[in-house]
Amino acid sequence: MDNRLKLKDKKRIVIKVGTTSLTYPNGRIDLKRVSNLAWVLTDLRSGGREVMLVSSGAIAVGAERLKLAERPAEVKGKQAASAVGQAILMQMYENFFMQYNQVIAQILLTKDVLEDETRKLNARNTFFTLFEMGVIPVVNENDTVSVEELGFSENDELSAYVACLTDADLLIILSDKDGLYAGGDPDVNPNSVLIDEVSEINGDIIALAGETKSKLGTGGMATKLVSAKMAVDNGIDVIMASNRDPSIIFKILDGEKHGTLFVS
Repeated sequence: MDNRLKLKDKKRIVIKVGTTSLTYPNGRIDLKRVSNLAWVLTDLRSGGREVMLVSSGAIAVGAERLKLAERPAEVKGKQAASAVGQAILMQMYENFFMQYNQVIAQILLTKDVLEDETRKLNARNTFFTLFEMGVIPVVNENDTVSVEELGFSENDELSAYVACLTDADLLIILSDKDGLYAGGDPDVNPNSVLIDEVSEINGDIIALAGETKSKLGTGGMATKLVSAKMAVDNGIDVIMASNRDPSIIFKILDGEKHGTLFVS
């Protein structure tokens, strides 16, 4: 059976969106895109799937509200911006999901929670209880209290941890790229070719990664590939696809060829 068609049967799905998935290039929230994301995820939940959203954006939103010229570089600045932005981000999600009568819940994690067996089990039980209640968890790193040595390298890594923690069937990573390209960044090399499917994330695949050019997000293709490898090594398929239109998720789950599929 075609690996794309198998995606139709995925029931527990983690969807990761980065800061660039939620904002315009000037850093302000793209309300239409966030509204569409809420509609898509609610429809998936209504159709019987268990959905989790791993969302970046708190620091960027907080920096914008605080009228900072750019994203803070120091830890204390990031923590302050996150403290402001996390409340705004969740209020925004609550408003959009409420339009579709979909209940959401906030889950803030740090890596030490997932490395301690007791706390990890408690987090896992929380996710499963929310699934039973029909709730969509909205997950982010707890940047306000997280420090470098306890934190995730990026929310791409967090999404892979969440997928493994919850025994997810599929991880969808949406970003400003259509997927993984052979030939480098398509914005730099117009002859680059989108890779449809990857059966093994090896050194040759990792070497295809470039560096992020976004001033808002922190993760580039390299972090996405490392995170994808964690997921596929734990039996979870991964899709990397464009964030321009959240309804691409429907097309992916219908077996259409969008983005790059990493087969577990």
